[in-house]
Amino acid sequence: MAIYKYRAKKGPKEVIESTVEAYSEKEAIEKISQMGYLPVFLEERKDTAAFSSGISAGPATGRVKPREVTIFSRELASLLKSGVPILNAINIILEQTDSRNFQAVLRNIYAAVKEGTTFSSALSRYPKVFSSLYIALIRAGEDSGVLPDALLRIAEYRLKQEEALSRFRMAMAYPALMAIVGIATIVFMLTFVMPRLMQIFINMGQDLPLPTRILISVSAYLKQWRLWVILAAVVLIIRRQSRTGLARPFFSRLKLHLPIFGNFMLKAELARFNRTMELLLKSGITILRAIEVALPVVDNEVIREQLKLSYKELEQGGSFGRSLKNSKLFPVFMTNLIIVGEESGKLTEALSEVAFSYERDTDEAMKVMTNLLEPLMILTVGLIAGFIVIAMLLPIFEMNMMVR
Repeated sequence: MAIYKYRAKKGPKEVIESTVEAYSEKEAIEKISQMGYLPVFLEERKDTAAFSSGISAGPATGRVKPREVTIFSRELASLLKSGVPILNAINIILEQTDSRNFQAVLRNIYAAVKEGTTFSSALSRYPKVFSSLYIALIRAGEDSGVLPDALLRIAEYRLKQEEALSRFRMAMAYPALMAIVGIATIVFMLTFVMPRLMQIFINMGQDLPLPTRILISVSAYLKQWRLWVILAAVVLIIRRQSRTGLARPFFSRLKLHLPIFGNFMLKAELARFNRTMELLLKSGITILRAIEVALPVVDNEVIREQLKLSYKELEQGGSFGRSLKNSKLFPVFMTNLIIVGEESGKLTEALSEVAFSYERDTDEAMKVMTNLLEPLMILTVGLIAGFIVIAMLLPIFEMNMMVR
């Protein structure tokens, strides 16, 4: 019979350290659980030095891919459900992780938990890796004693979000490739082919047709490096202002009023918000706290501000659904379902229904837009190329007419 040293949680905050005699790790875990404790660390006393020597905290720098966090959540949930203590589970995942950046993060999390820090507090030290939503769900799982279930919910939620993003990227890959090739071809013709042909036409000493003169002017502008610098600067300024600047509310409002795309963006934002709210409420988090945590997943500033106003009204004792309906921004379908869900005590089911409906609508809209985008881009590139060819051939036709 071996002696095992363990660390376990006795309630939400109290952590105890002691030893237990058992023939195996599994038996030791069962004995600790029977005492009413939640084991977080377990090792044989004789192997303490050897086990500890493999894990050392160090600086954690560099980017961690979202996919790695999703895999970590699913694997940790599986290990915890199998009865493996959390420190041993982190160590197992650490050994099989290929990313050096994520290994450094896990080493520091391991060291923090080993010193008695709660798992959620250890994760909160890395806000760029683990979002406030992730940490809130982990903390709720710790407090309620269902951490493995919380990790599984997180993994499923993240997987759905990643799949949606992957579908969008796959749908836009072909149109984006066509756009790049089309623009590159047109720029090549205007900056390299046209100047050589235009020199011939100019030497002829005759008046050039209007399309040809337009083409010569455009070609001359494209050859000036200052034009490209100005265009790049304008794009960078617009991009920065739309994300962090004072003009962000303007761009957010503009996106919502775009024909076709505006409704698509609104539903995509609301689908993500409702799905996040559903996950938080299922984890036992209060509705006010759930709204606070879910707000960062909304990118559009206008929608976020309206949700903040609804939060304040709910905080003062009002109805969340009715405050959303009064704003006139949110669809009637969503606001009515939330009102009914509040009144019937089935808000989680209402949020799930709204999220499912808008996710389905956005998927269908994405397919329609990509199917229309391809022929539209082919037509646009064809028209521009046709104009260039006609402008190049018109002087030749006129010269033939003069010769005859």
